[in-house]
Amino acid sequence: MENNLWNYVQSVKNQSPLVTNITNFVVMNNTANALLAVGASPIMAHAKSEVKDMVSISNALIINIGTLDEYWSASMLIAAEEAHRTGKTWILDPVGAGATDYRDEVLAELLTFKPTIIRGNASEIIALAKANETTTKGVDSTIESDKAVAAAEYLVETFQAIVCISGKTDIIIDGKNTYFVENGHPMMTKVTGLGCSASAIVGAFAAMADNKTEATVAAMSLLGIAGELAEDISAGPGSLQVNILDKLYQMTEKEFLYNIKVSKK
Repeated sequence: MENNLWNYVQSVKNQSPLVTNITNFVVMNNTANALLAVGASPIMAHAKSEVKDMVSISNALIINIGTLDEYWSASMLIAAEEAHRTGKTWILDPVGAGATDYRDEVLAELLTFKPTIIRGNASEIIALAKANETTTKGVDSTIESDKAVAAAEYLVETFQAIVCISGKTDIIIDGKNTYFVENGHPMMTKVTGLGCSASAIVGAFAAMADNKTEATVAAMSLLGIAGELAEDISAGPGSLQVNILDKLYQMTEKEFLYNIKVSKK
């Protein structure tokens, strides 16, 4: 399986998918650079008058609600509806789900357009599924990823989406198979926006793949391995952020296959 996962990495480099991002102010630069590093072509656009056209020319759409407001939420809904109508791959990153009623209301509307993949931390996935009540602390998860499996399974069944729960172990669920990715490093939690970058990379990989579950596993593995290799040569979070970009760009098949830690249930 690991050899097959590397094919997804190569596919993005070879085909350079166009990825439209309606994301948050905090991470725009990080996200665009991460997409460029893996070989994709980012668009960072959110104007209501053009998002429909942007989606139509793109291979994938990423919606990230981190710095949500009324204008951006309207753009997100237009884009999600167009992606759903045209069958485009689209990824929902429910940043801060459960923190406010407004976020939950917008997310409920977005879910009606059936995201292809939902990627969030355990707290966000639980809040999104309304499986039980939890307090969202900023945008960092307060619980381990395995505690959100039931909530993820509910989302898979209800919205026919692939769900990726990010954490110390990333868990990817599609209703048939469950994958566990154990790559990454604790220092990655000290760099803002890496989860947002993960969602964008997942979108780029899934856009070019028939098996979008495996593409998600490959994307999460790549970022985790890049984090591990980057930490070895980093003094702290500042240099780690830059070194992760370099490792995403420079990753070899040998490094990927030697370091990948994936299991399937």
